[in-house]
Order: sequence, then C-alpha cells, then structure tokens
Amino acid sequence: MWPAEFARRYRERGYWTGQTFDDLLRSGAERFGDRVAVVDGERRITYRQLRDRALSVAAGLYEQGIRPDDRVVVQLPNVAEFFDVIFALFRIGAQPVFALPAHRAAEIGYFCRHTEAAAFITTGVASADGFDHRTLAAAATPARMILAEDLPRGDPATLPPGPAPGALAFLQLSGGSTGLPKLIPRTHDDYLYSVRESADICALTPDSVYLVVLPVAHNFPMSSPGVLGALHAGARIVLSPSPAPATVFPLIDREGVTITALVPPLALVWLDAAERASWRPDSLDVLQVGGAKLVPSVAARVAPVLGCRLQQVFGMAEGLVNYTRLDEPDEIVLHTQGRPISPDDEVRVVDDADRPVADGEVGHLLTRGPYTIRGYWRADEHNQVAFTPDGFYRTGDLVRRLDGGHLVVEGRAKDQINRGGEKIAAEEVEDHLLAHPDVHDAAVVAVPDLYLGERSCVFVVPVGRPPTLGDLRAFLRERGLAAYKMPDKLRVVDRFPVTGVGKTSRRELRSLLRSRLSSSEG
Repeated sequence: MWPAEFARRYRERGYWTGQTFDDLLRSGAERFGDRVAVVDGERRITYRQLRDRALSVAAGLYEQGIRPDDRVVVQLPNVAEFFDVIFALFRIGAQPVFALPAHRAAEIGYFCRHTEAAAFITTGVASADGFDHRTLAAAATPARMILAEDLPRGDPATLPPGPAPGALAFLQLSGGSTGLPKLIPRTHDDYLYSVRESADICALTPDSVYLVVLPVAHNFPMSSPGVLGALHAGARIVLSPSPAPATVFPLIDREGVTITALVPPLALVWLDAAERASWRPDSLDVLQVGGAKLVPSVAARVAPVLGCRLQQVFGMAEGLVNYTRLDEPDEIVLHTQGRPISPDDEVRVVDDADRPVADGEVGHLLTRGPYTIRGYWRADEHNQVAFTPDGFYRTGDLVRRLDGGHLVVEGRAKDQINRGGEKIAAEEVEDHLLAHPDVHDAAVVAVPDLYLGERSCVFVVPVGRPPTLGDLRAFLRERGLAAYKMPDKLRVVDRFPVTGVGKTSRRELRSLLRSRLSSSEG
C-alpha cells in the first residue's frame, strides 16, 4: 500500500513497530491484569478478562467458519461485546467492516455485498428509537447474521497463527462525496502508530478514564486517542448508551471521567445543560471536540463552564489527525484545529491547479504520511481522482496553515454535507430521491446551521403533484436510508438553472442552488 522506500523509512524511524491489535490486547492483559478495562452499565471487565473473552470468541467464530482475510460487517452500539468481537476478528486475521448504529438496510446491504462479507454481527436489542437491527439481516444477504448476545465461544488452542503487522486489519467507511461510501483500508502497523502517538499527545495514563458517548466504531472515539488509545495506556473505558446530559453527567461523576470526545453540536448541548443545572464536574480534565469545526465563541465557553481544558481535533478516517496540544495558549486552542501528529505527516495547501499557496491563505488540503492511506479499497478509478500521482490524499477540506503548522479549517470543497459531524454524500441521497414517482430531478445542498454546522436542503423539480418533505422522508426511510441523511428542508422549483451553453454539472448546480437559498433566507 505504501511504496517500499516510504515503508522502510517509517519502520526505521520507529513509527511502524510490528505491533498488531492482538499484541495490544495481550500486552494490556500482561501489564494491567486485574485493572478495570471496560465499564458497561453495571459490568466491569478487567484487562485480563477482556483478553480471555476475545480469545474465546475468536475460537468460536473460527469454529463456525470465519477465516483469515474474511470480511465481517460489524454494527454494534456502545456495549462491551464490541471489544469481544473486534479483537476476536483481529486475532483470527479476519477484517471488521465498521458500520455505525445509524446505518440501515441500504448501507448495510451495500457493505455486505461490496465486501463479500462472510458474516454480519449486530445486536438483538432494540435501539433507543425502537429500531430492531435484526431486520437488517435480509439486506445483508448472503452474509450470515450473528447476534452479539449469542456470540459463539470455543477453545483458543484451535486458533491459527495471527496476522502480520503489515496486513490489512479492518475497513472503515469514508464520508466521501460520491454516491456510495468508499472503504478505507487500515493496517495494524499504520493505525496503531496513530493510536500510540495520540495517547501520548493526550497524556493518557493508567489513571485516565475515557468516556465514550459517540458511536464507538467511529474513527474519532476509536483512535484519537479513543478506546484503543485508552487500552494502550492502561486506562479505563466507560461506555455510555446515550450522549444526553441526563445520562452522561451522572456517569462522569460516578466514574471519575477525565477525558471524553464530542462533536460540536453535542458540546453546545452539554454546555447549555451544565449552565442550567450549575453542574461542574470535579474529575473532567480534557474535553475533545472534533468531527466538524468548533465555533470560537463556543470553544471559549468550555473552560469557564466545565472547568476543563479544551482540545480541538481535526482528522479523517483516511489518516491525518491534528490536535491542539494541552499546553498550548488559548489563542491556538480556541482558534485553530491543531497540528499533525507526526514529523512525517506531509501537508500541502494548494490552489485549484495544485500550486502551493502561502501560509495564511486558504487552499485545498493534501496530505500523505505514515498513517494516511494511499488508496481506497478496490476503487482504482476513484483513486485516480482522490490521490495525486505522488501519493497525496486530496482531503476535500479547505484550510489555512499558520506559521507554526497549525491548521484552520475554512470549509469543504467536496459535495458533502457535514451535519453535526455526520457526513452526507449529496449524490447518494439524490440517487434515492430520483426513484420517487413524483420527483423529476433533485439536488441536495448544504445550508449553514448554528447548531449543527450544516443541514441539508433538497431542491426538487416535481412530476405533477409536488411531494412534501414528509413524503420524501418517508420514502427514504422505506428505502433503508439512515435517519441522519434525511433532508431537513425542501424547496420545490419548476426547473434547475443552467449555464449559458445549456449545461450544468451537478457540482455547479448545487453551488447555484446554495447561493439562491442563501439569498432568499438572508
């Protein structure tokens, strides 16, 4: 995946150490044994128990036919069984494909078909909104469904040797701007380098208590430093079934939580709730905020309201992660999204012709490095566009780089809507809407929103009777689309604007409609 000279450099410089995820868990069991690793409700699981559980499940899955290099779609909420499953698959050498709890039949079916998944592991427990994830089994065909509540167990002595550190470890989902999510291949070596460095930057120790309120399979709470960084450091992980203050605030007090990660809309909810309740946690030391840009005025409220330090995090599942450091001045922490992890994170900020722009000027962010992928999984055609010939990933972000290397995020160049940290590909939603009998054409655009950062608005050219927003949302739900992808607003128009020569690309169309919407609502 990386050219030989780059791989050699990353090993020589100590970034890639030959560690696998199974090594991470085994080391934790040996070093931290009877210390609590995971808290899930009333369940408290030690490092040694976590290792034993994962090995037993690995043997059970192996006996049921899961083999090295099999792909297994995993869709689980914030429960302890998530760790049993993923570390079991890592031990076998099978590859988790990380789905999120919000994904529905359309997404799960695609993941299973595209990866030729050998199994689909989900939960038999209905979600808070009453959704039964077992109903997705039909969409996952031909993958076999395994429920987390009924995980098979066996004798670890039957297991084959584990995978090599340079092997493919898992597949994550891109938030890309194209119709279907691309799959992001991560190796043990490259991802664990990011995890270890993140844990060090965030000052995790065995006394740290990391609270998970975002979906645990999301890249941010999994690795920045996330649950994997916590396991590396010997810290305690506390799983929350909900991010709501009524659930989380008592949990923080009870468990002595020291660090947690939020997206900006959640940070605002917590700040408002804390002010109303006059709640100020004694233990919380660091609040990380990432997934979308944090408004400086909100950033400035964190320390006065919660009494903790703010750490801004800006990264992507494809690789590059930036942090504000815990000892940096307020000017940096409040107004930038941090600087890269590694000395070998190469960052270019360029204009539309890929020419470098001066520090302080806005440009497209390109990057490559020891934990940034060189291509999406089985997507050769798309890779020609998403990566430069010399291996730089085109992130789609517009940034300014300051003299010290810190980045300020200014927006997105891709046709993607960042709705409170959830990425929505406009093209994907449009493709579904075009199947509606009352829709002749559709275009989905982002509109600014103080609370979520962006919301989605769909412009529709109807066929006969104009559909309502409720009609379209119901139609998308029937087609199995995730709830966060439902359009927030609807505008019905007679026709779409075109250029002087009668043609408009979808990207140009969205830009024109976005401008029209801003003018009408301004």
